[in-house]
Amino acid sequence: MTSRVGVIGGGQLARMMIPPAIELGIDIRVLAEAEGMSAAIAATEVGDYTDAATVLGFARDVDVVTFDHEHVPQTVLRALVDAGISVQPGPDALQFAQDKLAMRERLGELGVPMPDWARVADADELDAFLADHGGQAVVKTARGGYDGKGVRVVTAAEQAEDWFRALDEDGNGGALLAEELVDFRRELAQLVARRPSGDLTLWPVVESIQRDGVCAEVIAPAPGASLRLAEMAAQIGTTIAESLGVTGVLAVELFETTDDRILVNELAMRPHNTGHWTIDGSTTSQFEQHLRAVLDLPFGATGIREPWAVMVNILGGPADGDLDGPAARALADQPTVKLHLYGKSPRPGRKIGHVTAVGDDLDDVVFRARAAAAFFAG
Repeated sequence: MTSRVGVIGGGQLARMMIPPAIELGIDIRVLAEAEGMSAAIAATEVGDYTDAATVLGFARDVDVVTFDHEHVPQTVLRALVDAGISVQPGPDALQFAQDKLAMRERLGELGVPMPDWARVADADELDAFLADHGGQAVVKTARGGYDGKGVRVVTAAEQAEDWFRALDEDGNGGALLAEELVDFRRELAQLVARRPSGDLTLWPVVESIQRDGVCAEVIAPAPGASLRLAEMAAQIGTTIAESLGVTGVLAVELFETTDDRILVNELAMRPHNTGHWTIDGSTTSQFEQHLRAVLDLPFGATGIREPWAVMVNILGGPADGDLDGPAARALADQPTVKLHLYGKSPRPGRKIGHVTAVGDDLDDVVFRARAAAAFFAG
């Protein structure tokens, strides 16, 4: 009997699950937020993912529900579980990807290395944190932030005044997350996949290059990563996946500090931008592995096909909105580079696709990937 996977969310992550689903003979169905989204080709329904009745109606005809994003409310997730529907990852795990304060508290209980942090409910508490941390801090909204949104570097509590005001207006006694401003050498990411039965596998740790809070490039494996660093990243990823009961793909974003520590920055419990290189660079992509994991199927190998893989995001796109011309030029100029477009209309800062190059010379691989992406510059 054909397995049926329902994906909540119609973005590019759902779109990139479609090819491996077809290859594995999986019936993939998508609940999209709106018409014309990236995964429209597999969208069997368009509706509100925050409405329990809508999501239950979509989910009753699939074997397992998984996600393109982490924004489905806990009340909806638990309604699915109460209805006997397999939800992977489940709400008990997803809560730690949805709420950064809850994540920090739980990782602290696990002894996972992270930046110094505090829950700050008002300006006085933030000022106190600033005073204890050299007058600078990173402030984050507990929920909803991504790609640099909901994150500020501040030197005074008044710089987060609007966020505190919003907390007061909400009336639920919320708080912001304050973190030390980490002196880091670079950002890394460790991707893990875990099945409900407990089987777990990892890809090599990668370097993630950010621009304006958005992932711009990923290099796999992380250049110069020592065996010690790779083992530390793998152990952190394994501990988090097992202790939180994560199923599917888990991305652990990390800081490598200037004093040689590895600290956890963020978590994502679904395929992640730092794993897009696996489509062309690994034996098994993160998207195929995610489908295998949520269905509790045996894992594919996660080895890298060539010594190096480099992914470069296409951000913004051409000002005139014409992607056909840049795509044709990129393919002609860099025939060994793989192009992935997401079916999105260009706008400043928007991720509309990515390119991946692989090979045995890192400088050459970086050049080819950047050259292909440059054809789409606005």
